Amino acid sequence: MRRARSRVAAPGSALWHFVRSRLGMAATVIVVLFMLAAVFAPWLTPYAEAGRGVPDLPVRLQGPNWSHWMGTDDLGRDVLARVLFGARTALLVALGVVVLSVVIGVVVGAIAGYFGRWVDEVLMRITDTFLAFPPLLLAVLVAAALGASLRNTIIAIAISWWPWYARLVRSQVLSLRERPYIKAVRAIGVPNRRVIAKHIVPNAMAPVWVQATADLGAAVLTAAGLSFVGLGPRPPTADWGTMISEGRQYVLSGQWWIAGFAGVAIVIVAMAFNLAGDVIRDVTDPRTRGDQQ
Repeated sequence: MRRARSRVAAPGSALWHFVRSRLGMAATVIVVLFMLAAVFAPWLTPYAEAGRGVPDLPVRLQGPNWSHWMGTDDLGRDVLARVLFGARTALLVALGVVVLSVVIGVVVGAIAGYFGRWVDEVLMRITDTFLAFPPLLLAVLVAAALGASLRNTIIAIAISWWPWYARLVRSQVLSLRERPYIKAVRAIGVPNRRVIAKHIVPNAMAPVWVQATADLGAAVLTAAGLSFVGLGPRPPTADWGTMISEGRQYVLSGQWWIAGFAGVAIVIVAMAFNLAGDVIRDVTDPRTRGDQQ
């Protein structure tokens, strides 16, 4: 075990290059802080009830001050508390979308690539049908059909994203199934489902993890977009997209903080996930490892 760990972190390894990357470590710190804020939101603010949606009208629309560091919204709720609780919603949506998309995409892509022929043809034509729609438009249509809720937001985005993972996994499986060790395993009579689960999928997942890391940030942005048009989690659930939608009417009158801080949170978290994904992609590719600093 100790030797395996030393090889993983050895000079020249992917982990070694990632740790030496300033962008990678900065993005990791932001992602970790985002996750900690989401998990410990009720304990990071004295206004936990405001984060859950309880109004306090006497202090509505107050600017940033010592009592409310990010001000209050139109219902008197502490904006910092709403941002922290909104991180919970963003984290749930991002993880839910990526996990569901990966599961569906890996299953479809692995089956299509492994069996080929008519199975591949049928599954890929279904995949192409979903790819014919712009992802955001398809997510909006599905969310509108299912109704506004946290669960439906996750389902709507995942339905529009799984084809990309299916295509990615299929391309990997088409290469792997011709490898000598796969042919040897099949020759000794190992069932197809076990070949796929034990030998094909684990070796096809490296690019999937890289893509999934970057897609966490895109999921936050897409979910915020759905919430902005009223197709996200229902109030009083704290959500960054909903905060921007509710606060935009007050921006021109000077109450910028309701939408402003939520927008900043979205931008920072999305950029952090995208940077982390880019650095992971680069350090796992021997041709670009030397470029990371």
